[in-house]
Amino acid sequence: MKKVIMGNHALSYGAMMARAQVIPAYPITPQTEVVGLLSELCADGLLDAKFIKVESEHSAMAAAIGASAVGARAFTATSAQGLALMHEMLHWAVGARLPVVLGNINRAMGPPWTIWTDQNDSLSQRDTGLIQFYCESNQEVLDTVIQAFKISENEKVLLPSMIVLDAFVLSHTSEVVDMPDQKLVDEYLPSYKARYRVHPSDPHSFGALTTPDAYYELRYKIERSMMEAKELIKKAGEEFGEVFGRKYGLIETYQTEDADFIIVASATVAGTARTVIDELRAQGQKVGLVRVRVFRPFPFQEIRQALKGAGKVVVIDRNISFGHSGIFFQEVKAGMYDQPDRPPIFGYIAGLGGRDVTPDTIKEIVADAKGKQKSEENIIWIGLKP
Repeated sequence: MKKVIMGNHALSYGAMMARAQVIPAYPITPQTEVVGLLSELCADGLLDAKFIKVESEHSAMAAAIGASAVGARAFTATSAQGLALMHEMLHWAVGARLPVVLGNINRAMGPPWTIWTDQNDSLSQRDTGLIQFYCESNQEVLDTVIQAFKISENEKVLLPSMIVLDAFVLSHTSEVVDMPDQKLVDEYLPSYKARYRVHPSDPHSFGALTTPDAYYELRYKIERSMMEAKELIKKAGEEFGEVFGRKYGLIETYQTEDADFIIVASATVAGTARTVIDELRAQGQKVGLVRVRVFRPFPFQEIRQALKGAGKVVVIDRNISFGHSGIFFQEVKAGMYDQPDRPPIFGYIAGLGGRDVTPDTIKEIVADAKGKQKSEENIIWIGLKP
């Protein structure tokens, strides 16, 4: 069945089809519709889950942690300042190895107060240990919720996941979404059976004081599991394609086979870039696209292979690490550092605070980069007003 739904509701239906069992919720614009629909689905009996109204986002993640610790499948959602308030508990979920799935609507951080999109809220959490997916369409949002539970709950991983989508560009924009058949979803994503859980008849200690002789190895195991997640993300995406006809990976390439100029982008900016690439191709310019779908674990090998042979690369960041550069630019440049014959890589900042990234914006970036011989600046601002 096909349904016209907004991106927020794609998260909601994804959680429903994944048969989430506990949903702690606190509203924040532009996320509110996610938990709003889930509350209705629970009240109407369409989703057999415990819906918990909490007093803050910190409590929402704390409740999700508690639910996951006893073996339930837990889902919650937030945005911006709400995600920042969760920060402490994100570390807890990772350290406790709990496969909570979190939907985050990218919203620029205040002050000044804003409700529009950029990626600094989710990228501020990049070192917590959550798997991070950046979605381009409402279809991908729904599909990724289902895949995220499958990946996070795998015993080789046992880490929480974050599904990220642009505020308003996806969250409140309606698109046609193919709703997966529930029986097929159940076959693809079986019930969660926690190997380790809090239970009165089988007592364990969770999150107690750990001395340096064990803490170091526990962190090593988190990193090892994040690396295991790379292959499992690819495998889960391929299996999803076999069942539902839509295949997913760590990155997505477009017109890169013969490209001498490659744009690296994420989320909805990548969709706009495709339109520009088609137009530039029609003019005889060999331009391609690499869309980074998974930011953590970072797809170093896939990026290196995709950019191999390019004459120039531009990375478009809808975020900024003040005093350094755009964050995807940092990662791409670091990944290409030791590669022979690496192309010059240029980092552009665009679309902060929800400023539109239009086809003309991307054309301006391409034209500007083509006029440069080497990268002498860490940050190139595009579209600044006088």
